[in-house]
Amino acid sequence: MAAAPVWSVDPRTGKQREQVAVEASAQEVDETVRAAHAARDALADRTVRAAFLRAAADELKAAEGTLVEVADAETALGPVRLTGELARTCYQLRAFADIVDEGEFLGVVVNHPDDTATPPIPDLRRYKVPLGVVAVYSASNFPFAFSVPGGDTASALAAGCPVVVKAHPDHPALSELVAKVLRRAAARHGVPDGVLGLVHGFEAGIELIRHPLVAAAGFTGSVRGGRALFDAAAARPVPIPFHGELGSLNPVVVTEAAAAERADAIGAGLAGSMTLGVGQFCVKPGLVLVPAGAAGDGLVKTLTDAVSDTDAGVLLDHRMRDNFVAGVAERAALPDVESPVTPGAGGEHTVAAGFLTVPAARLAAEGEHDLLLEECFGPVTVVARYRDEDEVRGVLSRLPGNLTATVQLSSGEVAGEGSGAGLLGAVTPLAGRVLVNGWPTGVAVAAAQHHGGPYPATTSTSTSVGGTAVERWLRPVAYQGVPEALLPAELRDGNPLGLPRRFNGVLER
Repeated sequence: MAAAPVWSVDPRTGKQREQVAVEASAQEVDETVRAAHAARDALADRTVRAAFLRAAADELKAAEGTLVEVADAETALGPVRLTGELARTCYQLRAFADIVDEGEFLGVVVNHPDDTATPPIPDLRRYKVPLGVVAVYSASNFPFAFSVPGGDTASALAAGCPVVVKAHPDHPALSELVAKVLRRAAARHGVPDGVLGLVHGFEAGIELIRHPLVAAAGFTGSVRGGRALFDAAAARPVPIPFHGELGSLNPVVVTEAAAAERADAIGAGLAGSMTLGVGQFCVKPGLVLVPAGAAGDGLVKTLTDAVSDTDAGVLLDHRMRDNFVAGVAERAALPDVESPVTPGAGGEHTVAAGFLTVPAARLAAEGEHDLLLEECFGPVTVVARYRDEDEVRGVLSRLPGNLTATVQLSSGEVAGEGSGAGLLGAVTPLAGRVLVNGWPTGVAVAAAQHHGGPYPATTSTSTSVGGTAVERWLRPVAYQGVPEALLPAELRDGNPLGLPRRFNGVLER
């Protein structure tokens, strides 16, 4: 049987643009993984790894015009958004190069023997080593930052792990182009092409997670798809770590005092955040708790005006569009749910932004309204009107894990008055990133960033953004009683590589 073609599709029209590849067979997946495994020794030198990452950023920047053009043709995200995303991706690659140069991520610890300790301490030296080949499953909504050159790939390469990417079907032409750019950067530093493999096709993705030489996997996508791969990773004869970002409602709590103080600002900010990128951000605020009184009414009015002025937009593909239209219609039909601005179809190929309102009491108890507590991908949010703090806490108690949780406070509450601290305490168990008086859309690439959260937001406690993302692809090894001449250079007494380390209990930098 002939391999199925892989088509690049224009989401603005639904028409095929060009055939860019064919779906990989099981044999081709095997060959790609084995080529990646064979390339791992080329990443052993940290100097080479750092240079490769910087070269990748340089090559991507040099190809910016072509890459953005192709990305826009396949995603309809627009040149401005995509140019910014590519810049973010290049910055992230360079940031990981700096982390590789510094070496702190290796976690070097040296303990000399101590016979006076109870029990006695032998000569022990510990650091972290790369796991091996990492499978990366690209996201649809960030064709650069969470795709072939994105955070999973960059952090895995920084750790010293070759990568095989399962391309997302929404941007296959871009995936092929970016893979070529990254391989060109690898060649500049003597790293084989196999260090960055690329496969297409649903079955190829299953074969990839099952391959015995794949040592770990990173995923960004739906709960359904991510959970299937998570289960497959655990069901292998040798289970592997699976770091998946699956879905998030990203709740927002607006206190009554905050609504009374700045209803217009909060309403306008919410409108901008929930419609950003046509609502296709994993950190879009999908549930907002707003007081039921006059102050909350003012916020809802501002939100209504702002969302009504939002143009219809194109989603990443027509399947997502159909799911959005069906999903908002099902939610809007629930008892006591109103649509101040009706979300749904905006045209044959577009969707219209909107929001739904519901009494918070409907969400505080299990029932048919549980659907409103599930993510709906696209430009929609649910505004739950609460009567008192007990209703707020009742709704929060029913939420699953999230990437973010936001609290909108008044100036007095920010200064420590009222229930602000209590609300922070209530939302912290729900999310990996907690915001006050901000909006969750936009995930800074920074050392202190955490992009993850309790399940189903993610399947692990790790972050996929920021420097500590590299830790996902490493494992610690301790050497006991190993002669100095046989030790890795990173663990020798003289610290010949000048690494940050803890030496006999003292932190050295």
